[in-house]
Amino acid sequence: MKIRLLGIGTKMPAWVEAGVAEYSKRLPAPFRFECVELPLVHRGKNADTARIIKQEGEALLSKVQDQDYVVALDVQGKSLSTEKLAERMADIRERGAQLSLLVGGPDGLSAECLSRADEKWSLSALTLPHPLVRIVVAEQIYRGWSVLAGHPYHRA
Repeated sequence: MKIRLLGIGTKMPAWVEAGVAEYSKRLPAPFRFECVELPLVHRGKNADTARIIKQEGEALLSKVQDQDYVVALDVQGKSLSTEKLAERMADIRERGAQLSLLVGGPDGLSAECLSRADEKWSLSALTLPHPLVRIVVAEQIYRGWSVLAGHPYHRA
């Protein structure tokens, strides 16, 4: 199963890249996790936020394939426990789909991204910085795999 986090924002700190790489390498061959970073649209003093959100949404959707199972990470989304996340991963894997997780820019996801999403998940009611989102998602994907595999990493 290939899982991609498609996120607006580049040049993550080294600790983020190291953390994502660590959790990614722990996954066995049938599971693959990768972060695809897309550049922020320039925001000037009088920036047109609606245009920026639309452009960033178009960039995200350009990386999504028709057969992908798409999840928008959005504060208004459904909260999942780790066990529920593992169940969702198993269901999506059984469909034979690639999982694409969308993370918008500072102003959020476009209406087009939210409409394309098969599901909307919330990582937290808190606003999380983009670097931390990458680490949290990578760790939870690894933890979800460990639940499915009966691996001792996950102890409820």
